[in-house]
Amino acid sequence: MLHTITPGKLNAEILQHAAQGGSQFALAASARERIEASVRTVRELMSRNEAVYGINTGFGKLAQTRIADDQLAQLQKNLVLSHSAGVGKPLEAPIVRLMLLLKAASLAHGVSGVRGEVVDALFALLNADVLPVVPEKGSVGASGDLAPLAHMSAILIGIGEVFIDGRRVPAKEGLAKAGIAPFELGPKEGLALLNGTQCSTALAIYAAQRLQRVFDAAVAVGAMTVDAAKGSDTPFDDRIHAVRGQVGQREVAASYRDWLHNSPLRQSHLHCEKVQDPYCLRCQPQVMGACLDQMRHAWGILMIEANGVSDNPLVFADQMEALSGGNFHAEPVAFAADNMALAIAEVGALSERRTAMLMDPVISGLPAFLVEQGGLNSGFMIAQVTSAALASENKSLAHPASVDSLPTSANQEDHVSMATYAARRLHQMLDNTAGIVAIEWMSAAQALEFQRPLKSSTAIESLHALLRERVPFLHEDRLMAPDIAAATELVEAGIARIAKP
Repeated sequence: MLHTITPGKLNAEILQHAAQGGSQFALAASARERIEASVRTVRELMSRNEAVYGINTGFGKLAQTRIADDQLAQLQKNLVLSHSAGVGKPLEAPIVRLMLLLKAASLAHGVSGVRGEVVDALFALLNADVLPVVPEKGSVGASGDLAPLAHMSAILIGIGEVFIDGRRVPAKEGLAKAGIAPFELGPKEGLALLNGTQCSTALAIYAAQRLQRVFDAAVAVGAMTVDAAKGSDTPFDDRIHAVRGQVGQREVAASYRDWLHNSPLRQSHLHCEKVQDPYCLRCQPQVMGACLDQMRHAWGILMIEANGVSDNPLVFADQMEALSGGNFHAEPVAFAADNMALAIAEVGALSERRTAMLMDPVISGLPAFLVEQGGLNSGFMIAQVTSAALASENKSLAHPASVDSLPTSANQEDHVSMATYAARRLHQMLDNTAGIVAIEWMSAAQALEFQRPLKSSTAIESLHALLRERVPFLHEDRLMAPDIAAATELVEAGIARIAKP
């Protein structure tokens, strides 16, 4: 599929295709005139022999140092080289793909003074799936994601390494595969490539994409747990949620009703003596709905960021000016990531509580730890402990990153957002929460079979069958880790869309 990228027109579908790989991207012809005008403006500003930050000056604390015209190309190259100072393991392929797209889309606005050929080169790398090796650590989320974007941009000048089909090879081999010759960067082009929030934004967007799948799975599995524990569907009645008026809560309650619709198992205990279920069952719409509202708010912020320009300085061709500002400060991304962290932690915390409830025969009415011959067999006892460990770890990781700031560049850059870490830690949290939901799914499926011959709803039985393709019923103790890994893979793939009729 070919996506023609018009500045400011990125959407969820384009971002999803970019993260997955396999699609093609090209710059809209309508964007080229503004791009060329910004390049002409840079040249005009240089001809005036005035000091313009990032064009003929040093950077950061060295902004007062004027650079001679015959050293401007070397200035841009040195900037890329000196800022390629990241550490840690390489970022995953979906994140690097998003970085390439977001940087190209930002430069395409035509306020960065970067040639169209540079934008085309970023798309060429993306289209060929030639992915720069970008160390995950080294950005404080202000003055741009400098180190990660430097590693990404160094490829364009033939320096660094790339991944091609999983192989780590020199940059020049990657450029050849993408059909690109190494660039000599023009005035401001190095700075424009490095300045911006594209790493933190890519990390957060990919986290949001993953979170939606894990969230959908948690709702589906939570509904299965309700039925498996002979819980009530009354708490999902729309009348309850309509009078409160919280949008996410009402929508999520409808999802639970859909999953549980026409369950014979539910019909079997409509008139039982139990009055109310534990909060982990009864309050799912309230908790998950609040999470959904936070997710949507964060996504809105990230879409604005993806479609905007976070370079500095910005070149306005109509006024023949280059204005220095602070759009590189990633505070919006940091806040969005911190809010997503709260949602991720709560999705996992509620799921873990449902698993714990299923373990307790006093509350669930099921065999202890969901296994026959308890004592001889421990069943799901330690799987629940693993779930608790993951949920507890998420509590620490959910601490807001945006409240931290450590001055850099000799106090010139004296307040930073920590957005890159804020977004990066979401993926560790998502790993944890996907595992928590997977363990609940295994537990709920086991519990459901203890209610046989009664059946659940068609939708939930379909969800049960999907798990049973990879994870069989636990008759007696066996290695649990492979089962958890298999169930987690299904959660990450998006079980709700696969299983729901």
